[in-house]
Amino acid sequence: MFKVDNAVIMAAGTSSRFAPISYERPKALIEVRGEVLIERQIRQLQEAGINDIYIVTGYRAADFDYLKEKYGVKIRENTLYNIRNNHSSIYLVRDVLKNSYICSADNYFTVNPFSLEIEESYYSALYSEGETSEWCMTCDEEGYIKNVVVGGRDSWYMLGHVFWSEEFSKHFVEILEREYALPETNNKLWEDIFIDHLDEFKMKIHKYKDGEIYEFDTLDELRKFDKSYITDARSNVLDDIADILRVSQKELNHFKCIKGKGNEAVGVELECKGMVYSYDYKTKKLELKG
Repeated sequence: MFKVDNAVIMAAGTSSRFAPISYERPKALIEVRGEVLIERQIRQLQEAGINDIYIVTGYRAADFDYLKEKYGVKIRENTLYNIRNNHSSIYLVRDVLKNSYICSADNYFTVNPFSLEIEESYYSALYSEGETSEWCMTCDEEGYIKNVVVGGRDSWYMLGHVFWSEEFSKHFVEILEREYALPETNNKLWEDIFIDHLDEFKMKIHKYKDGEIYEFDTLDELRKFDKSYITDARSNVLDDIADILRVSQKELNHFKCIKGKGNEAVGVELECKGMVYSYDYKTKKLELKG
């Protein structure tokens, strides 16, 4: 058994698919069923006896500062969040990785999944019946991951937190430091690097029941889980759009981020009563698309 030393919660990304709310605040700081996403996860870690917690921020980093005083967490800012993928957040905390949980700030756990002692390194998984576009895993007879492919059918797929033993952490950091400066590494998730070296690691699938782990990629998905967002998304942008169209927010759906030349969010596309509109964040102008 490994005793958990610490936890890292990755919260650096822009979550552009969660438009327009992610333009106004980081997705990790939205309230879901009465609790702020990242605060719920911090509380669950602390309830399991894990108090050494690192938050890796990036996009709107200052919005997270209050967590230091409220929960006693440590914060490290990833200034490269918009030009490198999440492996850069792992790189930023490589000096503290031991027996560590690696978490995503936007996960919602209905049941506390954390414990102070863990048997082996693992990746959380849910089961998909039928076709899925998720990262699907197959394992050997002992439950160790032997292959990962994007997309599959009737498969266990990656979703949620992971646990790295100190041995796993050490070897992964060695590889990351060796490959970090390579141009092809820039766009890689840490999972890509893990998969590239899958034969060098022992990591099990940790299976969870349907309904125990949630991840909300879009506002439309969140509305299915927290129905209060159907009529009130806590968004000044949607308030403005609803006022312009003289409708309630429940008439607005199918949101998509519009990006500018620098890959920054500049607006949102949405549907209302079968019509498609685009909204510019800067000018606050709503246009009907042809």
